[in-house]
Amino acid sequence: MRRSIWAALASVPALLAGCAVGPNYHAPAAPKTQGFTPDALPSATEATPVTGGEAQRFAVGADLPGQWWALFGSQELDALINRALKQNPDIAAQQAALRAAREDARAEEGVFAPQLQGTANQERAKISGASISPGFPSFITGLYQANVNVSYTFDVFGGERRTLEGLRAQADNQTYQLEASVLTLTSNVAASAIGLAATREQIEVTHQVIAVEEQQLHVIERQYESGARTRADVLQQQSNLASVRATLPALQQQFSTYEHALAALTGQFPHDAAHVALKLSDLKLPEEVPVSLPSALVAQRPDIRAQAAQLHQASANIGVATANMLPQLTLTGAVGQESLLWGTLLQGSSGVWSIASNLTQPIFEGGTLRAKRRAAVDLYDQASAQYRLVVLNAFQNVADTLTALDNDAQALKAQNDAVSSANAGIDLIQRQYEAGAVSYVTLLTAQQAYQQARIAYVRALSSRFTDTVTLFQALGGGWWHRNDLAL
Repeated sequence: MRRSIWAALASVPALLAGCAVGPNYHAPAAPKTQGFTPDALPSATEATPVTGGEAQRFAVGADLPGQWWALFGSQELDALINRALKQNPDIAAQQAALRAAREDARAEEGVFAPQLQGTANQERAKISGASISPGFPSFITGLYQANVNVSYTFDVFGGERRTLEGLRAQADNQTYQLEASVLTLTSNVAASAIGLAATREQIEVTHQVIAVEEQQLHVIERQYESGARTRADVLQQQSNLASVRATLPALQQQFSTYEHALAALTGQFPHDAAHVALKLSDLKLPEEVPVSLPSALVAQRPDIRAQAAQLHQASANIGVATANMLPQLTLTGAVGQESLLWGTLLQGSSGVWSIASNLTQPIFEGGTLRAKRRAAVDLYDQASAQYRLVVLNAFQNVADTLTALDNDAQALKAQNDAVSSANAGIDLIQRQYEAGAVSYVTLLTAQQAYQQARIAYVRALSSRFTDTVTLFQALGGGWWHRNDLAL
């Protein structure tokens, strides 16, 4: 008989081949759109004969490397990002969440095996003789038990399989949440480093503009003292100088903010972090920019993959809610020894066993289970709509950055032309001043215009680097080629 019990329980896994209720999940099809922007982009952007002004070619269909930041050719930027990946607490938190999600899925796998529990009991009690027969004397007795209890719930309609499917989808979601966090972190480090370098150069140029303005003020003050200028001219120049000086604290604060951000992103306190010496001239502008095919973007963006995993989980939850409305069959059994005396507990005559089955079917629950299933369907519809929204936003991100790179190149060329024109104007006015044809104030005004054009040029140059980072982020960051954060 014991062999029959164990044979029955051992055959349980074979009964799991039945169909699981609820929809079978199918990943959404890739969008059928053939491009990212309404109008075709040029094969390459405008070129400017300066460092960082190289033409960028859009390599449609090319793959993005896992360490995309290495394309900028800066060892300091590489070191910052590597330090952030190792020390940023958010990455550690996401990794822990992923491990927990995987363990939850592994825990659910245990329901498909019979549950065994060993028990040993010792009981001593005084028994009333009246419970046996009137006038029978009471007595003291003991009971010793040692059993192995076995139970198994048949997953006839696949409720547990759908639960496991949902937990695995949740683990997938957490995997892509981790990748999205890594992509956000690396992009923020790169953008902050570029912003810091650009702000440093703007501060240097602003100091030069202030020096020019101060010289111009001294000239006007001397001219005023000699009667060649009015008091209004002096006040106007003092106002110009004060206006330029007023821009300096904001730039210095912006520079400090970038430094503090880089410290936090790399897992350091601002007080303890070393100063970042990166300059825009240290960066190399990637000349060949990989651009994924539209059909491949949904497989590359971690936020899209994370939302698809949520959609998968919502699909599985419909099956769980459906199975809860159907019969549940549980088989239980026990094999062990039972005796009134400890010394006879292990004798063959003390053996006991039991086997039982339990079938439950919800009959009336006030509409609770049906409402829960309808809610699961509604949540699936919600997840589906959110998936479409994430995809639309992703395509918008790529379109924005592609056009931004083209416009950035044109803006840099225009600003470089402005700097060249201003510089040529200074040369001309310098010769005129030396010949006595123009005043020194005119020369200083030309120098001021040149310095202002340089500030605009620095901003245009940094935009090319920043928007290139943004494009790499919009394309998914090449996480599928990287295994440095594998768990």
